[in-house]
Amino acid sequence: MGFDTFEMMIQTVAFGGEMVHLHPWGALYREEKGQLLVSDVHLGKISHFRKHGAAVPLKASGRNFRRLDDLIRTFQPQSIVFLGDLFHSHMNREWDFFTAWVKTCQAELVLVEGNHDILGYRPFEKIGIRVYPSLISEPFTYSHHPMQTFEGYNICGHIHPAVRLKGAGRQSLRVPCFHFRNRQLILPAFGAFTGSHIMEIEAGDAVYGLAEDSIIPIAPAIAGESQPGL
Repeated sequence: MGFDTFEMMIQTVAFGGEMVHLHPWGALYREEKGQLLVSDVHLGKISHFRKHGAAVPLKASGRNFRRLDDLIRTFQPQSIVFLGDLFHSHMNREWDFFTAWVKTCQAELVLVEGNHDILGYRPFEKIGIRVYPSLISEPFTYSHHPMQTFEGYNICGHIHPAVRLKGAGRQSLRVPCFHFRNRQLILPAFGAFTGSHIMEIEAGDAVYGLAEDSIIPIAPAIAGESQPGL
């Protein structure tokens, strides 16, 4: 293992017959394949809302690129797979930032198309990003939407999963999470300025919440051990 799992409290779990690494910023790293997976970055969304008068700080967009760069330094992946909703807008100034970032990235870039990737595949392919409706990297099938039927295991996004942590009295905290159920893993949204959906936790689920620079195991089942079918 060529990175420090303690630097950012990376959580390593068994899934699909291999060990995968969950990062507190919502990314997953498959060391066996050298693949970094992120979902729902939603680039362009911030500039879109600012254009229409929303008081969204532009620095939130820069955070996405800084975190991608930090992940690359940490894991040194051979490839980065974006699980959909990479660019949530028509062309705007964030596209220029993104194309400049792509030129500096040494890893192969792949996009599994999401419902908000409204530019289509041609602009991405012009800057060297391969685009697929879904992608098989055994034993996993990568998709944007959670698949209803699939062979092996499914890693996906779209839902922006979150969980509510309850404290004393009526105190509660909503945090993004990695959500494992049976042979499916839903990644949290990576991008700044994205919403979230509270997941109903069922028996056998494994859930890891994201809090600052650490990961909190929440559901009692441990992915790859207690859950059936993993």
